[in-house]
Amino acid sequence: MLKGTNITMAFIIKMLLRSLKNGLLVTILFVFSPAIYAENDIRVGMTGALSGSNAKLGQQMKLGLELAFSEINTAGGVNGQHIKLITLDDAYRPLEAAKNMRQLIDEEKVLAILGNTGTPTAVLTVPIAKNNKILMLGAYTGADILRGANAGCCIYNYRASYKQEMDVIIDHILDAGIEPERIAFFTQDDAFGVAGYGSAVAKLKETGFDAPQKLIHSSYRRNTINVERAIADMLMAHVEPKAIVMVSSYQASSEFIKLLKQEITGIRFYNISFTGSDPLLDSLGADAEGVYITEVVPNINEHIAITKSYRDALENSVIKSGNVVSFEGYIIARIFIEVLESISGDIDKQAILLAISELESLALKTGLNLRPFLGGNRQASDAVWLNRVERGVFEKQEVGK
Repeated sequence: MLKGTNITMAFIIKMLLRSLKNGLLVTILFVFSPAIYAENDIRVGMTGALSGSNAKLGQQMKLGLELAFSEINTAGGVNGQHIKLITLDDAYRPLEAAKNMRQLIDEEKVLAILGNTGTPTAVLTVPIAKNNKILMLGAYTGADILRGANAGCCIYNYRASYKQEMDVIIDHILDAGIEPERIAFFTQDDAFGVAGYGSAVAKLKETGFDAPQKLIHSSYRRNTINVERAIADMLMAHVEPKAIVMVSSYQASSEFIKLLKQEITGIRFYNISFTGSDPLLDSLGADAEGVYITEVVPNINEHIAITKSYRDALENSVIKSGNVVSFEGYIIARIFIEVLESISGDIDKQAILLAISELESLALKTGLNLRPFLGGNRQASDAVWLNRVERGVFEKQEVGK
């Protein structure tokens, strides 16, 4: 292992052989960090989409974690121990995420997993975390596979669930006077889409609508922007939709919205937080106006302790600008640091799991109303904000609890 990097010589050789096998001429540039980690550093891992169609989500989550860890390390660490984040790219591919999890646990010897991105990847990574009895905190998903009885020994969440996000979305649609029959769904064809769609259907049934299966529901394939069939489904519908609930990546959402706006006017587009508001806004450009998205973190410009700390951390970094995804990563890292600081003895996997389950208060210095992980609670926040693009920026419309 090359100190200060996440790259092994075996990995380099493997990539070179793969390039030769495919007949490709590849120039590889490795930029190694000059930082040298110590043997007693607290090693934590993350597998996420650092490349591919959801790269901005994984990259921003990584940034948020690193901002908080840089703060504590600069201040001397946790009882003199620095926190070392090791990140591996899964490109939003479940099998790659599972391989990364095993590498992080078995080879990198991490003590916790933080900030993994995605629901389809979580389907495979959650069982690995539970089988290895290692903390998996703050995954970037609101799916039920990380909640309730599914959490097992080791899965803890910062964010509100997809069910809570869908409750806010469906209420907003119905409160606007749109009949349930005028709601349609555009979802990713995998566990992510299933989770979001199922949550929305459950909410519709709670309101008394007994035929959600009759609503238009069209999907697209993960890691693509092949949305043309979904557009055709909307255009050929017997009842023209007035609100479309979207459970999709920012690139697929953007392509879908752009194309459908050319054909039908006056439709409301609702996205859930995983989509990523800033990447979606950037991708849509002028077509973003009127688009809705839920958020599970407050606006980064609000005047509370955690947002000020986050803005200060950005200002002290080379990045300077952030968004809601990196802010969520920052919050997750701050929660994890608080867990570490509550441990009086040696810090290992078992001590971390015990500490997070016994911490009687959580992030009291953040200004957020977070619940401690006591009595089987595995979710720190229930807050959901619904934002709408107005004049090129997201404006808060409603807060749900």
